[in-house]
Amino acid sequence: MLTPVRSRVRTAALALSAVAALAFGTTATTTGAAAAPLPAPAPTKQGPTSVAYVEVNNNSMLNVGKYTLADGGNVFDVAVVFAANINYDTGTKAAYLHFNENVQRVLDNAATEIRPLQEKGIKVVLSVLGNHEGAGFANFPNQQAASAFATELSDTVAEYGLDGIDFDDEYADYGNNGTGQPNDSSFVQLVTALRTDMPDKIISLYNIGPAASRLTYDGVDVSSEFDYAWNPYYGSWQVPGIALPKSKLSPAAVEIGGTSQSTVADLARRTVSEGYGVYLTYNLDGTDRSADVSAFTRELYGSDARYTP
Repeated sequence: MLTPVRSRVRTAALALSAVAALAFGTTATTTGAAAAPLPAPAPTKQGPTSVAYVEVNNNSMLNVGKYTLADGGNVFDVAVVFAANINYDTGTKAAYLHFNENVQRVLDNAATEIRPLQEKGIKVVLSVLGNHEGAGFANFPNQQAASAFATELSDTVAEYGLDGIDFDDEYADYGNNGTGQPNDSSFVQLVTALRTDMPDKIISLYNIGPAASRLTYDGVDVSSEFDYAWNPYYGSWQVPGIALPKSKLSPAAVEIGGTSQSTVADLARRTVSEGYGVYLTYNLDGTDRSADVSAFTRELYGSDARYTP
């Protein structure tokens, strides 16, 4: 059963969806005026899913939508807002979801920062990262605490019209502020609750930290609840240790502008030759990176990347 707060969030989200539908002409108007045409969808792309993490402290999410292939298709399929935080309230002794001013700005301006990407067919996911306060995905003390944080996450996805959540278990500093050390039940309970709350949204795993090695508890394996998992070490090849099909894994990870173009191309070539379905990139900035991006698009899709400011 939905809590009153959760019901209000979902009701508000439905109301906003209705307003958006009217704005885009997807429902009939009382005046019978012709509906405004929706943007034409990007051409369907054959090949691995490309992911772009964007450090929103320094760069705009809109950069993800500025790269296309020769046929007009999107280079990137998933854009990750990097990053919200899991913080710890020493008064209530509970973890909570925190947005710094830059993440909050992106969310508050979803109409101009997120919707333009989604209208192009690009999914927008919120990454959640530790913040040195002792709270992490792997040390919830019980099911109630894990479920409460899952509710915060799913409410945020609903409120801002996001496409999912990415877990990055770094910088938690487990034990700070009197918090517990990682336990075997915490992440399993969190992911299970989140998948129940948002059955049709993306849940992805940045394959690092104590949470990534604690995917099974009391007979429950949450590996299958993830849509994607990827290697967290840029410039390298490492198959994530999670029971997912190759189509959902990215053993390749590159930093755009930080990993050499030859390595970027080699990793893309290996992605295709070994049958993996995802290619991870990090730190897409606002400069023209078409040469760096083309280094992998030529191997993944047989096309150079075009940059449109």
